[in-house]
Amino acid sequence: MKRTVIKIQKGKPLVLEGKGTVRIVRKQRAHKLAAQPTGNRRRKEAVGPHALEVFGRLKAAHPDAHCELDHENPLQLLIATILSAQCTDKRVNMVTPQVFRTFPTAQSLADADPAQLEEVIRSTGFFRNKTKSLIALGKALVERHGGEVPDAMDLLVRLPGVGRKTANVILGNVFRKNEGVVVDTHVGRLSMRLGLTTHTDPVKIEQELMPLFPREEWAMLAHVLIFHGRRVCYAKNPQCPICTLHDICPSSTI
Repeated sequence: MKRTVIKIQKGKPLVLEGKGTVRIVRKQRAHKLAAQPTGNRRRKEAVGPHALEVFGRLKAAHPDAHCELDHENPLQLLIATILSAQCTDKRVNMVTPQVFRTFPTAQSLADADPAQLEEVIRSTGFFRNKTKSLIALGKALVERHGGEVPDAMDLLVRLPGVGRKTANVILGNVFRKNEGVVVDTHVGRLSMRLGLTTHTDPVKIEQELMPLFPREEWAMLAHVLIFHGRRVCYAKNPQCPICTLHDICPSSTI
């Protein structure tokens, strides 16, 4: 094996002794690397001001934005959110009073007669699957958490019928914890129309939205987007002429 010896002396030319090939890789200084923005940082710098302007206008347009599923405690909101899958909040709110009276606790839900529960929630659609999820949810809450709804993302998503979106709804609305952004059909649609994301996958949309807004506003962000989607920015016929965002929305028709 041939060896190349490199002699380095400050202020003098580099001296090589022997045969061989030497490649010198110049390392970037740490402060230069730190100064280079990451993908999220570059995106925030580009989209961030627009995103905050959108959010500010929507808060002004919908000062009463809130979760529209009626509830009085974490369990009720968890039940209502599961029932809201492929169903309107209005319909869910028509059904839940009887559900809450009949099954007021996790134990009563765990012990529910499937046929009885199916009949109560039938009008919400997919009632058989929802019945299985709700009874399994009640059993899991009793067995794992003493009948109480946990206030941690990792515990919530392990419950039957609970995904990240549902967990975000519970954490943000009853526990006042902003662990993420609720991305439902309205939030996803408006985020794309407003140029806040190019993705259609809810998880990727959430990942792109979170860096653009203050963490303490994540729950309210979902509320104002949902309110706007239900009242102005409809899926098939958005009301651009009356929209507070028409002059800054890349999808505006006016």
